[in-house]
Amino acid sequence: MSNEQNPLIPAGYDIVWSVIAVVLLALMILALVSLARSAKRLNGTQGLVWTLVVIFVPVIGPLAWLSIGRRADSVQQNN
Repeated sequence: MSNEQNPLIPAGYDIVWSVIAVVLLALMILALVSLARSAKRLNGTQGLVWTLVVIFVPVIGPLAWLSIGRRADSVQQNN
């Protein structure tokens, strides 16, 4: 028996990074869907800026929209 790894089985770090990438992609998609649903309540500039932030700022952008943007949007809607 040799100590060689099977090249067809990914290493543990490959699996971890793949899971992280899928979670980040899902977070971005969730934020974009939420943003699209509230697009009627945002003006064009706000929607464009939030969309660009969600897409180009990988972790902080979607989290910012989901925590700050939706809340500010609902407060703005109630006024």
